[in-house]
Amino acid sequence: MLRVMRERIERWGYAAYERLLQRELSGTPSHVAAIMDGNRRYARKQGVETTQGHSEGAETTEAMLHWCDELDIDEVTLYTFSTENFDRPEEQREYIFDLVEEKLRNFADADRVHEAEVCIRAIGETEMLPERVRGAIDYAQRRTAQYDRLNLNVALAYGGRAELLGAARDIAEAVDAGELDPEDIDADTVERCLYEGPTCDVDLIVRTGGDERTSNFLPWHANGNEAATFFCTPYWPEFRKIDFLRAIRTYQNREASWRTTRARRAVSLVQAVEDAELSKARQVLGRFCDALPSKERAAVEDDIEPVAD
Repeated sequence: MLRVMRERIERWGYAAYERLLQRELSGTPSHVAAIMDGNRRYARKQGVETTQGHSEGAETTEAMLHWCDELDIDEVTLYTFSTENFDRPEEQREYIFDLVEEKLRNFADADRVHEAEVCIRAIGETEMLPERVRGAIDYAQRRTAQYDRLNLNVALAYGGRAELLGAARDIAEAVDAGELDPEDIDADTVERCLYEGPTCDVDLIVRTGGDERTSNFLPWHANGNEAATFFCTPYWPEFRKIDFLRAIRTYQNREASWRTTRARRAVSLVQAVEDAELSKARQVLGRFCDALPSKERAAVEDDIEPVAD
């Protein structure tokens, strides 16, 4: 009886905290990337086979996609199988390949995927994967190609360094063939040579399992955008919606801090320019001033208003 009451109180507390976190959200990222770490360690902790850890992790993945749809997130990228994972024992690899094949085909046929208009893509060195997995990728991509409400990128045989090296080789070959002038190389040139998949930069990276590193994941799309990162200790099968909402809160705090930094830089600009340039500088400041804390904003307005008059 006591155990039942304790479980009931825990469920009530969890639900209440989840509602609190959702009320605190004032915005969500457009693109979330997840490093789903800890499936094997979870299995060892539970005293079960490694395969069960991966299976329960796949259930968490489905749940997170539902949370993203609820929060109107536009794009999700999942680090499913890295190039380094090919070094795992054959039995583990084959089980993961079987699971990926099954989930891709199930996702492609699921009513909730079509109702949410999810477009599924695979990114990575997919030619390295077994034929049955490549077939499942083709099937999922064909079945969902017409959608664009939620983009789901599944990173398979993926390595960020390999992606950038491949882009560098393609650009070098184009220059050597006279098809590209080195002076014309810019960020758009590089992006055109990356894996087809992400449609926008990553705003938030979530990593479970306790490690605080991004493991060669989406270096161009995430690090170049200075994406917020959320590291948490639960293993991926244990990852809950409140953990995800905490991650979103981390993104919000990161964005607020970044807006304030830009506002303060704009203030420094106004204070540094000559009178002749002040009108233009004030226009720049006006774009960012609202991001300042109220006391700082009031002080800035007092300082520059007499000059503007």
